[in-house]
Amino acid sequence: MTYANGRLIHDADSHLMELDDCLDAHFQPSLLAAFHASAGYQNHLQRNLRPGRSREAHADPAFRAGVDANLLLRKNYEAHGAFIREDRPHVVDQLGFASQLMFTTFCLGNFGFDQGSDLAMCYAAADAHNRMMTHFCSVDERLLATAYVPLEDFDRAAATAALAIRLGAKALMVPSKCPQRHSPSHVALDAVWAQAQEAGLPVLFHVGGEEKMSPVYKDNGLPAVPDFHGGDDNFTSVSYMPIPNAVMQTLATLIFDGVFDRFPNLKWGAIELGAAWVPGWMRAMDSAAHAFMRNETRLQKLSAKPSEIVQRQLRVTPYPHEDAGWIVANAGEQVALFSSDYPHVEGGRAPLKRFDESLRGTPMAAQRRFYADNFIDLMGAGLAPHLRRPAHLAAA
Repeated sequence: MTYANGRLIHDADSHLMELDDCLDAHFQPSLLAAFHASAGYQNHLQRNLRPGRSREAHADPAFRAGVDANLLLRKNYEAHGAFIREDRPHVVDQLGFASQLMFTTFCLGNFGFDQGSDLAMCYAAADAHNRMMTHFCSVDERLLATAYVPLEDFDRAAATAALAIRLGAKALMVPSKCPQRHSPSHVALDAVWAQAQEAGLPVLFHVGGEEKMSPVYKDNGLPAVPDFHGGDDNFTSVSYMPIPNAVMQTLATLIFDGVFDRFPNLKWGAIELGAAWVPGWMRAMDSAAHAFMRNETRLQKLSAKPSEIVQRQLRVTPYPHEDAGWIVANAGEQVALFSSDYPHVEGGRAPLKRFDESLRGTPMAAQRRFYADNFIDLMGAGLAPHLRRPAHLAAA
């Protein structure tokens, strides 16, 4: 029996764990040495990327013998299918999910190149990421590759989006952080959104590229708080709080400036950014639109209240520790999605149990939307028709 136990469940957030050479075969050869020498890559190499030790563990027959028994117990690099492409289909088989939307881990944030001045390197890294991701996911059609599109340069962004779509990406991911020199709602970026809408693919935001908390907040004269992951990043309750700040601002700007209305068939997703913030944010946007309507023509032109535009076009993933039932009740049945965050530690060992408990009392139709229907709506053409409701799976 699979982990999903025959239920129809789509996973809106799963990851691969990249090794140090993951982009090498896909990088523009003339820039590869400079990429390896860059501060962004070197920082990730020292802190996160693990080459030899992980490969050796997964080559050990005794270690591999425990794959099924430890499917949700082994995390990060120890998890089955974390970085070995041929292992990942077995993971989906054992989990029993109809599909998994796939993201990288330490390539998230594009090594900081978006905030630099070398646009050639910025877009070369993104294109390499997209070639690598589409290659990895091509091993199984249930693995849905996301492609990263920096928004720093209008023409390059459009070209990177076009390449990603040609490569077979099933969704475009953009940064939640504002570009350095223009708004994410700039009309020159309509060429990116138009390509996504025409291809029937969603545009996604994901944790990892957002504004970080100022380190000054840690200087409180008190003993240091232990890091959530057991490392030296000092990820704590305080640094957790600003995670959705950038995406809230960016999405509000896109809605107020009419991008959602200019592309009414385009779906958007905020993935692994939590969702407890969504109901209050929706109400705050409605209040802002009401307060500034008289002075701002752009608000007068909106097709509906901002909260209604959100329900029409935006989908979000609650964290497993959040009250998904409350979020569904207050944001709308259309908005929330299930996600496992496999194989990350944050996803926990029993995501279905935690979400099922928080959804207790939620109407069954809303639960079906949470586990499957909202994801199918989000993904559009990015999810093949025969994968949407496979015959062997029954709706929860």
